[in-house]
Amino acid sequence: MTTIDHAHTEDIPVRTPKRAALASFMGSAVEYYDFFLFGSAAALIFPHVFFPSDNDAALVMSFMTFGFAYIARPIGAVVLGHFGDRIGRQRVLMFTLVLMGLSTFIIGCLPTFGTIGWLAPGLLVLCRLMQGFSAAGEQAGASSLTLEHSPDHQRAFFTSWTLTGTQGGLILASLILIPFMALPDDAKYSWGWRVPFWLSAVVVVVAYFIRRQLHETPQFTEAKEAGTIAKMPLVPLMREQWRSVLRVILCAFIAAVSTVFANLALAYGKKVGLDADLTLWLIVVANIGALFTQPAFGKLADRIGRKPVFIYGAVASAVLMPFYMLSMSQDNHVITFALAIATFSFGYAAANAVWPSFYGEMFSTEVRFSGMAIGTQLGFLMAGFAPTIVTALGGVREGGWTVISIFTAVICAIAAGAALTARETKDVPTEQLGRTPSSDNTKELVHH
Repeated sequence: MTTIDHAHTEDIPVRTPKRAALASFMGSAVEYYDFFLFGSAAALIFPHVFFPSDNDAALVMSFMTFGFAYIARPIGAVVLGHFGDRIGRQRVLMFTLVLMGLSTFIIGCLPTFGTIGWLAPGLLVLCRLMQGFSAAGEQAGASSLTLEHSPDHQRAFFTSWTLTGTQGGLILASLILIPFMALPDDAKYSWGWRVPFWLSAVVVVVAYFIRRQLHETPQFTEAKEAGTIAKMPLVPLMREQWRSVLRVILCAFIAAVSTVFANLALAYGKKVGLDADLTLWLIVVANIGALFTQPAFGKLADRIGRKPVFIYGAVASAVLMPFYMLSMSQDNHVITFALAIATFSFGYAAANAVWPSFYGEMFSTEVRFSGMAIGTQLGFLMAGFAPTIVTALGGVREGGWTVISIFTAVICAIAAGAALTARETKDVPTEQLGRTPSSDNTKELVHH
């Protein structure tokens, strides 16, 4: 182990887990306010304003614009992961925040299909690609930053706030969208849908000032002082820790549960006769529940381990999803709300809360940002195109709950199977993460 000159140790920042968790929560809330706002609009608004006709084909094309962000995300993961491991987590996170806010504001200013024809969805796709590029670095960077600021015995709890921030962003986006969805069609499809996109500028400013006050992590600063920062982090990552990258890719399929629940269910609910504002309230209530259950699942993972909590979340999501989707075509809204809370707040929330620590602990400090970013964003491709795939298979037609349920079960089984191959890291000290031999005999990362 390289010895750090004591003259420099006093410059190394101390761990500030609460401040890091707050900064990650706020940054993720802003990023995913913008991201989920687009997803809701893709299901409810964009087929009317950015395409020539309002039918199933327009809905499929609208969902495709949602999925385009997931094409940009792997590219953003490589680029932002490189700089996150080279110059630091905090600087990259400031960039992702500004880029996401700017691209979302521009979406609210775009002309519609009726004004400029096919150039309108083209510009929408361009803005969506910018959103995807930004989001590629947000969760990996925020998770890495919070993990490295956290005490060893509370890493899962503090990093869970990164993903809890995404629930806060979704709640905010849905609450702001609900009154505008209640407007008369003329107002809703002309100016009403634009206002929530413009309001993103306000929350970006708030989060910007919170995040800029957070300093770099102790682990990254120590690595920089010791001269162990790789010039090309991607090279040692793929040479020595490629198995962990592959494992994260497959585990990250679990994120498709979120897009099925939050985006696809909007379209399915509309098809079976639910009002749009009711389906939005289903999402809001379930995510409010997750604000409380995810930190609890994080605490549980610090006690019993990351693997059992993650696998439980995957299995519970697969089991509960068909009951939730089937209830949407029934007349008992109380049962529908109860199943929405059970599926998301007590099922998917378990895996969602744990993955920032579970994935991040598979990698060493020098490649953690890159490893998490690349692994998650390649896995998130499944989440991005889940609405398009399931819609094309008939998932938003009458009786489409079976297609949605089978799809969910398959991706949850893949994620749970991949998680079973991981080693448990809850008792591994932060400075030793990614450096000790794993169950798959991965070599220890060697620094030159």
